[in-house]
Amino acid sequence: MRYTLSTTIDLPWDEAVERTREALAAQGFGVLTEINVRSTFEAKLGAEAADTVGDYVILGACNPALASRALAAEPEIGALLPCNVVVRRGQDARLTTIEAIDPQTMVQLSDAPAVKEIADDAGTRLRNTLAALNS
Repeated sequence: MRYTLSTTIDLPWDEAVERTREALAAQGFGVLTEINVRSTFEAKLGAEAADTVGDYVILGACNPALASRALAAEPEIGALLPCNVVVRRGQDARLTTIEAIDPQTMVQLSDAPAVKEIADDAGTRLRNTLAALNS
């Protein structure tokens, strides 16, 4: 089962992260959290673990209007928020992969009809985000 939407781009690392933030913002998403996995691994597990994971950032993206509708439909859905968007690149790679959780994953866990509508909207916005990175 696929549970992510993804694209691969040929940009310098810092530019790829910044363009991802901008593309998310253009679709109404703000970044609530940012986890630099490489830095965390280096601090907690050492340089070898950091080198193995490569450049790897998890952005916790949230569209407040969609989140509000989702929480109103099913308060437990908050355990699946925010939408995680991963920007990653292996140690010696030139290309950067951007992956977002496919909101349809939530639909598989919920019986609420409103959740499907919200997931469809979020999925469209995340696909548009990824498409913008390739233009």
